[in-house]
Amino acid sequence: MNIDYNRNEDVMKLSLSNLKKLVTTIEEGGGKKAIAKQKERNKLTARERIHYLLDDKKPFIEIGVFAGYGMYEDYGGCPAGGTVAGIGYVSGKQCIVIANDQTVKAGAWFPITGKKNLRMQEIAMENNLPVIYLVDSAGVFLPMQDEIFPDKEHFGRIFRNNAKMSAMGITQIAAVMGPCVAGGAYLPIMSDETLMVEGNGSIFLAGPYLVKAAIGENTDNETLGGAVTHTEISGIADYKFKTEEECLDEVKRIMSKLGDFPKAGFNRIASLQPAKDPSEIYGIFPEGNTRPYDMLEIIDRIVDAEPSDASPGKDATNKSSFEQFKEGYGKTILCGYARIDGWAVGIVANQRLNIKNKKGELQTGGVIYNDSADKAARFILNCNQKKIPLIFLQDVTGFMVGSRSEHSGIIKDGAKMVNAVANSVVPKITIILGNSYGAGNYAMCGKAYDPRFIYAWPSAKIAVMGGEQAAKTLLQIEVASLKAKGKEITPENEEKLFAEMTSKYTRQTTPFYAASRLWVDAIIDPLDTRSFISENLAAANNNGNIADFKTGVFQV
Repeated sequence: MNIDYNRNEDVMKLSLSNLKKLVTTIEEGGGKKAIAKQKERNKLTARERIHYLLDDKKPFIEIGVFAGYGMYEDYGGCPAGGTVAGIGYVSGKQCIVIANDQTVKAGAWFPITGKKNLRMQEIAMENNLPVIYLVDSAGVFLPMQDEIFPDKEHFGRIFRNNAKMSAMGITQIAAVMGPCVAGGAYLPIMSDETLMVEGNGSIFLAGPYLVKAAIGENTDNETLGGAVTHTEISGIADYKFKTEEECLDEVKRIMSKLGDFPKAGFNRIASLQPAKDPSEIYGIFPEGNTRPYDMLEIIDRIVDAEPSDASPGKDATNKSSFEQFKEGYGKTILCGYARIDGWAVGIVANQRLNIKNKKGELQTGGVIYNDSADKAARFILNCNQKKIPLIFLQDVTGFMVGSRSEHSGIIKDGAKMVNAVANSVVPKITIILGNSYGAGNYAMCGKAYDPRFIYAWPSAKIAVMGGEQAAKTLLQIEVASLKAKGKEITPENEEKLFAEMTSKYTRQTTPFYAASRLWVDAIIDPLDTRSFISENLAAANNNGNIADFKTGVFQV
């Protein structure tokens, strides 16, 4: 082990330790006092409900735990976006679970809450996964109603999606364990089955205070919209229960009877552990994302080993299952076929080594050149032809610039790659290991290009360009603007401005900034990469409706 390896390992482990501390704080929701109030009402917390519902010893992938992180501080924050959600198993069925966190502003919907719920419904629709809603919410957070209520991707889109999913045959079950108010009242009623807990669960368009103000009627929660009212008078709800546990037990029984969708049929054989020790990723991946490293060494620690005679179910060799496509061409992008936990995948990854091409020209690692874009586009077409899911491993600084690249048609080759990524019909899963800058983010299947799932390592940086370059550019613009106004700027002031711009820009490139806004679904431990990809492919395999692959018009 060399000094760099040990330093890299220490930095990654420290990052993961900080990550776990932040997650622990977020998991407290609205805090201990709010949790205590929940207990006084004989109510479980959102996380306790999910824990009770999910199958033991089965994986649960939480989505959006950092949603809202560092946002809405004027209102006291919104941990996890006021909602706990993810992909797990209930009665052996893989499904989506979405639980309002009543300890966070009474479960009120902030703008990020709506975005997170829509993301979970998107995952359900893309992968034909049943959805279980654990409802306990006071409705829209009124001080921010203009940012959550009226637009296309706002609160009302939730109920539109309820209807669309029902038409698609996707099961939706709503367990009402607390208030379900105003427009939110439509969610359980637009689900396939509605369960309510007596004494705590309520559904109504307007609460008692608003009813009194609107029509002068005196009433209470239970009479207006409690479990007895909706199971015995209105007929809106289907079941009522004395306790939350009884309610969740019924959800399990319902889930146990669900039939299966036709599978996509993605190829899978017996899983084999990687040929090289995955824990060594910590030491291989460079501190600060600035030094070259061999992406092959990362891939070999994520993918399965090759079976001893290359046939299913055999013992592993010490060789990686990764088979390179066009190995000698376009070397700043690695493309190839492999297996991850038995699943057949196509991998598109940025090579971070500086490499000389056949012409003897040095190509900078992490940069997409003409030949690498051309190779990647062709490989993506192949994976779509063969119905092989795509895994993108991002550590990209962008496309090559300059007159030589422009004269060689870098825009044309880049557009070809972007076209292939945009029109892919096989599932795409993106992992951002390090840098994710500029158009490289797009070409390597960033958030705008509809990856089924997208994750970041703690080392990820997402921005239009690197922090120092961006700050220098912004500084030049600011100085020119000040001079145009007849103002002089001293070297000291210029240095101060540069430091401020660098600090602000750097903060905006962190994975936490990205995860808080749901640009990525989660920040993950590099050692969990295999298991996340495997569970995501299991989810994607639930949807057998794969469209025909068409690329439209592009320059060749």
